[in-house]
Amino acid sequence: MSTAPSTPRPSVIQLAIKEKAALYAAYIPLFSDGGVFIPTTRDYRLGDDVYVLLSLPDDPQRYPVAGKVAWVTPPRAAANRTQGVGVRFPADDKSKLLKVKIEEILGAHLASERPTQTI
Repeated sequence: MSTAPSTPRPSVIQLAIKEKAALYAAYIPLFSDGGVFIPTTRDYRLGDDVYVLLSLPDDPQRYPVAGKVAWVTPPRAAANRTQGVGVRFPADDKSKLLKVKIEEILGAHLASERPTQTI
């Protein structure tokens, strides 16, 4: 009988982003492979594996992403920031294509100075 601790399975989060403004607020271009902010009250730690099923505006497809928690915004954070986690996309081809797709959707919005839910 093995006494090795079992690795918890990554949690699955469905994130449906319906409009460009919401995508702009959630997208994290600072991560080299892209990433997304997910509002959640669930407790996560840095480095936790998270499986995200991401839906983008005007796109019926759902994009599966096996990401990692790269930052945590705690409850009652300063400046009324939304509680949740920043999930970094993995360095793989599917993520590269997803990052390109998101940046195509956002287009000129990427250069905007509007505040986002991210850093």
